[in-house]
Amino acid sequence: MDLSAKSILITGGTGSLGTALVKHITRNYSDVRKIAIYSRDEQKQFQMAHDFPKDEYPQLRFLLGDVRDRERLKRALKDIDYVIHAAAMKHVHLAEYNPDECVKTNVGGAENVIHAALETNVERVVALSTDKACAPINLYGATKLTSDKLFIAANNIKGWNPIKFSVVRYGNVMGSNGSVIPFFLKKRKEGKLPITDPGMTRFNISLQGGVDMVMHALEYAWGGEIFIPKIPSYKVSDVAEAIGPKCEKPVVGIRPGEKMHEEMISSSDSFYTYDLGKYYTIIPSSPRWSVDEFVKAHNAKKVPEGFRYNSGENEEWETVESLRELIREHVDSEFRV
Repeated sequence: MDLSAKSILITGGTGSLGTALVKHITRNYSDVRKIAIYSRDEQKQFQMAHDFPKDEYPQLRFLLGDVRDRERLKRALKDIDYVIHAAAMKHVHLAEYNPDECVKTNVGGAENVIHAALETNVERVVALSTDKACAPINLYGATKLTSDKLFIAANNIKGWNPIKFSVVRYGNVMGSNGSVIPFFLKKRKEGKLPITDPGMTRFNISLQGGVDMVMHALEYAWGGEIFIPKIPSYKVSDVAEAIGPKCEKPVVGIRPGEKMHEEMISSSDSFYTYDLGKYYTIIPSSPRWSVDEFVKAHNAKKVPEGFRYNSGENEEWETVESLRELIREHVDSEFRV
Protein backbone atom coordinates (compact mmCIF):
# COMPACT_ATOMS: atom_id res chain seq x y z
CA MET A 1 0.00 0.00 0.00
CA ASP A 2 1.34 3.42 -0.96
CA LEU A 3 0.80 6.07 1.73
CA SER A 4 3.41 8.49 0.41
CA ALA A 5 2.26 12.07 0.90
CA LYS A 6 -1.10 10.83 2.27
CA SER A 7 -2.73 12.26 5.38
CA ILE A 8 -4.75 10.06 7.75
CA LEU A 9 -7.13 11.01 10.56
CA ILE A 10 -8.06 8.54 13.29
CA THR A 11 -11.14 9.33 15.37
CA GLY A 12 -10.79 7.93 18.87
CA GLY A 13 -7.10 7.88 18.03
CA THR A 14 -5.90 7.81 21.65
CA GLY A 15 -7.47 4.38 22.24
CA SER A 16 -5.72 0.99 22.08
CA LEU A 17 -6.26 0.49 18.34
CA GLY A 18 -5.46 4.11 17.48
CA THR A 19 -2.14 3.84 19.29
CA ALA A 20 -1.35 0.53 17.58
CA LEU A 21 -2.22 2.05 14.18
CA VAL A 22 0.13 4.97 14.78
CA LYS A 23 2.97 2.59 15.68
CA HIS A 24 2.29 0.43 12.62
CA ILE A 25 1.98 3.28 10.12
CA THR A 26 5.02 5.24 11.35
CA ARG A 27 7.10 2.04 11.39
CA ASN A 28 6.08 0.79 7.93
CA TYR A 29 5.17 3.96 6.01
CA SER A 30 7.79 6.54 6.88
CA ASP A 31 6.73 8.76 3.97
CA VAL A 32 3.17 9.29 5.26
CA ARG A 33 2.58 13.03 5.31
CA LYS A 34 0.37 13.39 8.39
CA ILE A 35 -1.44 11.32 11.01
CA ALA A 36 -4.06 13.33 12.89
CA ILE A 37 -5.20 11.98 16.27
CA TYR A 38 -8.77 13.19 16.86
CA SER A 39 -10.34 12.57 20.27
CA ARG A 40 -12.09 14.37 23.11
CA ASP A 41 -9.94 13.18 26.04
CA GLU A 42 -7.27 15.83 26.65
CA GLN A 43 -5.47 13.73 29.27
CA LYS A 44 -5.06 10.81 26.86
CA GLN A 45 -3.88 13.21 24.16
CA PHE A 46 -1.35 14.72 26.57
CA GLN A 47 -0.06 11.24 27.48
CA MET A 48 0.07 10.04 23.87
CA ALA A 49 1.95 13.17 22.78
CA HIS A 50 4.46 12.35 25.52
CA ASP A 51 4.79 8.75 24.26
CA PHE A 52 5.21 9.94 20.65
CA PRO A 53 7.54 12.97 20.95
CA LYS A 54 7.41 15.51 18.13
CA ASP A 55 11.10 15.25 17.24
CA GLU A 56 10.71 11.50 16.60
CA TYR A 57 7.19 11.64 15.11
CA PRO A 58 6.95 14.95 13.23
CA GLN A 59 4.03 13.67 11.14
CA LEU A 60 1.70 13.42 14.17
CA ARG A 61 -0.92 16.06 14.94
CA PHE A 62 -3.22 16.07 17.97
CA LEU A 63 -6.70 17.54 17.54
CA LEU A 64 -9.12 17.83 20.42
CA GLY A 65 -12.65 17.26 19.20
CA ASP A 66 -15.79 15.18 19.54
CA VAL A 67 -17.40 13.16 16.75
CA ARG A 68 -20.70 14.66 17.93
CA ASP A 69 -19.47 18.04 16.63
CA ARG A 70 -19.90 18.03 12.83
CA GLU A 71 -18.41 21.47 12.26
CA ARG A 72 -15.26 20.56 14.18
CA LEU A 73 -15.01 17.34 12.16
CA LYS A 74 -15.33 19.25 8.88
CA ARG A 75 -12.46 21.51 9.88
CA ALA A 76 -10.38 18.52 10.97
CA LEU A 77 -10.96 16.68 7.67
CA LYS A 78 -10.08 19.55 5.32
CA ASP A 79 -6.60 18.25 4.55
CA ILE A 80 -7.24 14.52 5.06
CA ASP A 81 -7.12 11.67 2.51
CA TYR A 82 -8.07 8.65 4.66
CA VAL A 83 -10.27 8.43 7.76
CA ILE A 84 -10.24 5.55 10.27
CA HIS A 85 -13.30 5.87 12.49
CA ALA A 86 -12.53 4.22 15.82
CA ALA A 87 -14.37 6.57 18.20
CA ALA A 88 -17.22 4.89 20.06
CA MET A 89 -18.88 4.43 23.42
CA LYS A 90 -18.23 0.69 23.79
CA HIS A 91 -18.96 -0.55 27.32
CA VAL A 92 -22.17 -2.61 27.18
CA HIS A 93 -23.40 -1.95 30.72
CA LEU A 94 -22.65 1.79 30.55
CA ALA A 95 -24.57 2.04 27.28
CA GLU A 96 -27.56 0.30 28.88
CA TYR A 97 -27.50 2.82 31.74
CA ASN A 98 -26.77 5.89 29.56
CA PRO A 99 -28.62 5.16 26.30
CA ASP A 100 -28.84 8.75 25.04
CA GLU A 101 -25.09 9.21 25.30
CA CYS A 102 -24.44 5.96 23.45
CA VAL A 103 -26.77 6.91 20.58
CA LYS A 104 -25.30 10.41 20.29
CA THR A 105 -21.75 9.09 19.97
CA ASN A 106 -22.19 5.84 18.05
CA VAL A 107 -25.01 6.83 15.68
CA GLY A 108 -24.85 10.63 15.57
CA GLY A 109 -21.06 10.49 15.48
CA ALA A 110 -21.16 8.08 12.52
CA GLU A 111 -23.49 10.41 10.62
CA ASN A 112 -21.19 13.34 11.32
CA VAL A 113 -18.10 11.50 10.10
CA ILE A 114 -19.92 10.51 6.89
CA HIS A 115 -21.20 13.99 6.09
CA ALA A 116 -17.93 15.69 7.02
CA ALA A 117 -16.06 13.27 4.74
CA LEU A 118 -18.50 13.86 1.87
CA GLU A 119 -18.10 17.63 2.21
CA THR A 120 -14.29 17.54 2.12
CA ASN A 121 -11.75 15.73 -0.10
CA VAL A 122 -11.53 12.46 1.84
CA GLU A 123 -10.86 9.47 -0.44
CA ARG A 124 -11.55 6.52 1.86
CA VAL A 125 -13.25 5.89 5.19
CA VAL A 126 -12.89 2.68 7.21
CA ALA A 127 -15.22 2.36 10.21
CA LEU A 128 -14.65 -0.05 13.08
CA SER A 129 -17.49 -2.36 14.05
CA THR A 130 -17.89 -5.13 16.62
CA ASP A 131 -19.21 -8.68 16.85
CA LYS A 132 -21.98 -7.25 19.04
CA ALA A 133 -23.42 -5.50 15.95
CA CYS A 134 -24.48 -8.87 14.51
CA ALA A 135 -27.99 -9.81 15.71
CA PRO A 136 -27.65 -7.35 18.62
CA ILE A 137 -29.41 -7.80 21.96
CA ASN A 138 -27.93 -4.73 23.68
CA LEU A 139 -27.97 -1.03 22.90
CA TYR A 140 -24.25 -0.86 22.15
CA GLY A 141 -24.63 -3.58 19.52
CA ALA A 142 -27.74 -1.93 18.09
CA THR A 143 -25.98 1.42 17.74
CA LYS A 144 -22.98 -0.19 16.07
CA LEU A 145 -25.25 -2.09 13.65
CA THR A 146 -26.89 1.23 12.83
CA SER A 147 -23.46 2.77 12.36
CA ASP A 148 -22.47 -0.08 10.01
CA LYS A 149 -25.63 0.44 7.97
CA LEU A 150 -24.96 4.18 7.74
CA PHE A 151 -21.42 3.69 6.46
CA ILE A 152 -22.50 1.07 3.92
CA ALA A 153 -25.38 3.26 2.69
CA ALA A 154 -23.04 6.25 2.41
CA ASN A 155 -21.72 4.67 -0.80
CA ASN A 156 -25.19 5.20 -2.32
CA ILE A 157 -25.51 8.89 -1.46
CA LYS A 158 -22.04 10.04 -2.50
CA GLY A 159 -23.10 10.89 -6.06
CA TRP A 160 -20.09 11.82 -8.23
CA ASN A 161 -17.73 11.70 -5.27
CA PRO A 162 -15.17 8.84 -5.70
CA ILE A 163 -14.94 8.30 -1.92
CA LYS A 164 -15.24 4.70 -0.64
CA PHE A 165 -16.75 3.73 2.71
CA SER A 166 -16.17 0.28 4.25
CA VAL A 167 -16.40 -1.44 7.66
CA VAL A 168 -14.21 -3.88 9.60
CA ARG A 169 -15.90 -6.07 12.20
CA TYR A 170 -14.05 -8.21 14.74
CA GLY A 171 -14.28 -9.64 18.24
CA ASN A 172 -12.54 -8.95 21.55
CA VAL A 173 -9.13 -7.33 21.09
CA MET A 174 -6.62 -9.03 23.36
CA GLY A 175 -5.41 -6.62 26.03
CA SER A 176 -7.45 -3.62 24.87
CA ASN A 177 -8.67 -1.09 27.43
CA GLY A 178 -11.58 -2.45 29.44
CA SER A 179 -11.33 -6.02 28.11
CA VAL A 180 -11.41 -9.19 30.20
CA ILE A 181 -7.68 -10.02 30.23
CA PRO A 182 -6.45 -6.78 31.85
CA PHE A 183 -9.41 -7.04 34.24
CA PHE A 184 -8.44 -10.60 35.30
CA LEU A 185 -4.75 -9.66 35.58
CA LYS A 186 -5.70 -6.91 38.02
CA LYS A 187 -8.18 -9.05 39.98
CA ARG A 188 -5.65 -11.90 40.29
CA LYS A 189 -3.88 -9.94 43.03
CA GLU A 190 -7.06 -10.26 45.10
CA GLY A 191 -7.17 -14.04 44.61
CA LYS A 192 -10.65 -14.01 43.07
CA LEU A 193 -11.69 -13.95 39.37
CA PRO A 194 -15.45 -13.45 38.90
CA ILE A 195 -16.80 -15.44 35.92
CA THR A 196 -20.13 -14.56 34.33
CA ASP A 197 -20.79 -18.11 33.06
CA PRO A 198 -18.40 -21.08 32.60
CA GLY A 199 -19.76 -21.76 29.10
CA MET A 200 -19.44 -18.19 27.79
CA THR A 201 -17.27 -17.80 24.68
CA ARG A 202 -15.75 -14.90 22.78
CA PHE A 203 -13.77 -14.34 19.60
CA ASN A 204 -10.14 -13.31 20.10
CA ILE A 205 -7.96 -11.03 17.95
CA SER A 206 -4.66 -9.31 18.66
CA LEU A 207 -4.22 -5.56 18.33
CA GLN A 208 -1.95 -6.21 15.33
CA GLY A 209 -4.68 -8.36 13.78
CA GLY A 210 -7.08 -5.44 14.11
CA VAL A 211 -4.53 -3.08 12.58
CA ASP A 212 -3.94 -5.46 9.65
CA MET A 213 -7.68 -5.56 8.94
CA VAL A 214 -7.94 -1.78 8.84
CA MET A 215 -4.97 -1.53 6.49
CA HIS A 216 -6.46 -4.26 4.28
CA ALA A 217 -9.76 -2.39 4.02
CA LEU A 218 -7.98 0.90 3.25
CA GLU A 219 -6.15 -0.74 0.37
CA TYR A 220 -8.64 -3.20 -1.09
CA ALA A 221 -12.21 -2.09 -0.30
CA TRP A 222 -14.40 -1.39 -3.34
CA GLY A 223 -16.95 0.40 -1.16
CA GLY A 224 -19.71 -1.08 0.98
CA GLU A 225 -18.04 -4.22 2.31
CA ILE A 226 -17.98 -5.43 5.92
CA PHE A 227 -14.68 -7.29 6.44
CA ILE A 228 -14.59 -10.04 9.09
CA PRO A 229 -11.45 -11.94 10.18
CA LYS A 230 -11.09 -15.68 10.62
CA ILE A 231 -10.01 -15.81 14.25
CA PRO A 232 -10.12 -18.31 17.15
CA SER A 233 -12.53 -18.37 20.07
CA TYR A 234 -11.88 -18.89 23.75
CA LYS A 235 -13.93 -19.80 26.80
CA VAL A 236 -13.98 -17.06 29.42
CA SER A 237 -13.42 -19.79 32.02
CA ASP A 238 -10.20 -20.79 30.18
CA VAL A 239 -8.98 -17.19 30.32
CA ALA A 240 -9.55 -17.23 34.10
CA GLU A 241 -7.72 -20.56 34.41
CA ALA A 242 -4.83 -19.29 32.28
CA ILE A 243 -4.39 -16.18 34.44
CA GLY A 244 -5.23 -17.40 37.93
CA PRO A 245 -5.19 -21.20 38.27
CA LYS A 246 -5.07 -20.89 42.07
CA CYS A 247 -7.69 -18.13 42.31
CA GLU A 248 -11.29 -18.59 43.38
CA LYS A 249 -13.63 -18.37 40.40
CA PRO A 250 -17.14 -17.50 41.58
CA VAL A 251 -19.88 -17.53 38.93
CA VAL A 252 -21.62 -14.14 39.11
CA GLY A 253 -24.08 -14.44 36.20
CA ILE A 254 -24.44 -12.69 32.87
CA ARG A 255 -24.62 -8.90 33.01
CA PRO A 256 -27.44 -6.97 31.30
CA GLY A 257 -27.04 -6.98 27.52
CA GLU A 258 -24.45 -9.77 27.37
CA LYS A 259 -24.63 -12.85 25.12
CA MET A 260 -23.36 -16.33 25.92
CA HIS A 261 -21.75 -16.49 22.47
CA GLU A 262 -20.93 -13.72 20.01
CA GLU A 263 -21.71 -13.83 16.31
CA MET A 264 -20.04 -11.97 13.44
CA ILE A 265 -21.99 -13.40 10.50
CA SER A 266 -25.63 -14.43 10.88
CA SER A 267 -27.39 -16.99 8.67
CA SER A 268 -29.32 -14.09 7.13
CA ASP A 269 -25.98 -12.49 6.14
CA SER A 270 -24.90 -15.66 4.34
CA PHE A 271 -26.69 -14.64 1.13
CA TYR A 272 -24.23 -11.77 0.73
CA THR A 273 -21.11 -13.28 2.33
CA TYR A 274 -17.94 -14.33 0.49
CA ASP A 275 -14.80 -16.10 1.63
CA LEU A 276 -11.70 -14.10 0.62
CA GLY A 277 -9.17 -16.49 2.18
CA LYS A 278 -7.87 -14.61 5.21
CA TYR A 279 -11.16 -12.75 5.70
CA TYR A 280 -14.86 -13.05 5.06
CA THR A 281 -16.69 -10.10 3.59
CA ILE A 282 -20.38 -9.20 3.60
CA ILE A 283 -21.06 -7.23 0.43
CA PRO A 284 -23.94 -4.75 0.09
CA SER A 285 -27.25 -6.12 -1.16
CA SER A 286 -27.16 -3.60 -4.02
CA PRO A 287 -23.50 -2.80 -4.70
CA ARG A 288 -22.47 -0.03 -7.07
CA TRP A 289 -20.00 -2.38 -8.74
CA SER A 290 -20.14 -5.75 -10.52
CA VAL A 291 -20.26 -8.71 -8.12
CA ASP A 292 -18.79 -10.97 -10.85
CA GLU A 293 -15.81 -8.64 -11.26
CA PHE A 294 -15.39 -8.46 -7.47
CA VAL A 295 -15.39 -12.27 -7.20
CA LYS A 296 -12.84 -12.59 -9.99
CA ALA A 297 -10.55 -9.86 -8.62
CA HIS A 298 -10.48 -11.37 -5.11
CA ASN A 299 -10.82 -15.06 -6.02
CA ALA A 300 -13.83 -14.90 -3.68
CA LYS A 301 -15.99 -17.92 -2.90
CA LYS A 302 -19.63 -17.66 -1.86
CA VAL A 303 -20.32 -19.22 1.55
CA PRO A 304 -23.09 -21.86 1.79
CA GLU A 305 -26.64 -20.65 2.33
CA GLY A 306 -27.38 -20.57 6.07
CA PHE A 307 -23.71 -20.25 7.00
CA ARG A 308 -23.04 -18.39 10.27
CA TYR A 309 -19.91 -17.48 12.18
CA ASN A 310 -20.40 -17.91 15.92
CA SER A 311 -17.84 -17.93 18.76
CA GLY A 312 -19.50 -20.98 20.32
CA GLU A 313 -19.42 -23.00 17.09
CA ASN A 314 -15.98 -21.99 15.89
CA GLU A 315 -13.54 -24.52 14.43
CA GLU A 316 -10.46 -22.90 15.99
CA TRP A 317 -9.99 -22.51 19.74
CA GLU A 318 -7.43 -21.10 22.15
CA THR A 319 -6.35 -23.40 24.97
CA VAL A 320 -5.31 -22.44 28.50
CA GLU A 321 -1.65 -22.75 27.51
CA SER A 322 -1.99 -20.88 24.21
CA LEU A 323 -3.78 -18.08 26.08
CA ARG A 324 -0.86 -17.80 28.51
CA GLU A 325 1.57 -17.52 25.61
CA LEU A 326 -0.58 -14.86 23.93
CA ILE A 327 -0.84 -12.85 27.15
CA ARG A 328 2.96 -12.88 27.47
CA GLU A 329 3.32 -11.90 23.80
CA HIS A 330 0.62 -9.23 23.51
CA VAL A 331 -0.32 -7.98 26.98
CA ASP A 332 2.31 -8.49 29.68
CA SER A 333 5.77 -9.88 28.88
CA GLU A 334 6.40 -10.44 32.62
CA PHE A 335 3.26 -12.58 33.06
CA ARG A 336 3.89 -15.85 34.89
CA VAL A 337 1.71 -18.35 36.76
